[in-house]
Amino acid sequence: MYDALKNKNLFNMDETIAYEIFTDIDYPWEILPLIGDFTKKLGESLPAEEYTKQGDDIWIANSADVAPTASITGPCIIGKNTEVRPGAFIRGKVIVGENCVVGNSTELKNVILFNNVQVPHYNYVGDSILGYKSHMGAGSITSNVKSDKTKVTINYQGEKLQTGLKKMGAMLGNYVEVGCNSVLNPGTVIGVNTNIYPLSSVRGYIPKSSIFKKQTNIVSKEL
Repeated sequence: MYDALKNKNLFNMDETIAYEIFTDIDYPWEILPLIGDFTKKLGESLPAEEYTKQGDDIWIANSADVAPTASITGPCIIGKNTEVRPGAFIRGKVIVGENCVVGNSTELKNVILFNNVQVPHYNYVGDSILGYKSHMGAGSITSNVKSDKTKVTINYQGEKLQTGLKKMGAMLGNYVEVGCNSVLNPGTVIGVNTNIYPLSSVRGYIPKSSIFKKQTNIVSKEL
């Protein structure tokens, strides 16, 4: 049931150092409460010749390029060949994959970024998972708390699925492109290879291989 929302249909597990956290867990939002403890455990197992521990529970790949003005709080892992630009704010419970870009004034909190993810300009990503080669345009953000502070639900084909979480941002499948200045509302799940128009307000499940123009105008990509 709800196969389109399952981890196996959103993410490429060969493209994350955190693949073990997904073992025996079907849905991505179930991962969110586990990220902090898992990051500490994974960090301690990383090879010392490839990663350097800096501060409390912060592991940075020796090949990563981290600007001196970036602010990083653990637990956190920064993957190989990743660029963390000046002014980035990483607040903990964060795993950044390989070959990623974390941009100036970008803020991350309780997230997993798969390999080759780009959040390069003024992005907020909280309580979210971004799949392989997903990209968030300048100014696009994940909104992770409902205005009435009730638990987040996911709108899926006319149903409201209960997550049991007060904080959940967005789950982006592989190859998702989010246009500039878009807002991904709490409980957003975007299928693989989908494009979101700039200035969009996105809510609920968006099918794979779609173009999101607005909530009432979602079309399939031409083959």
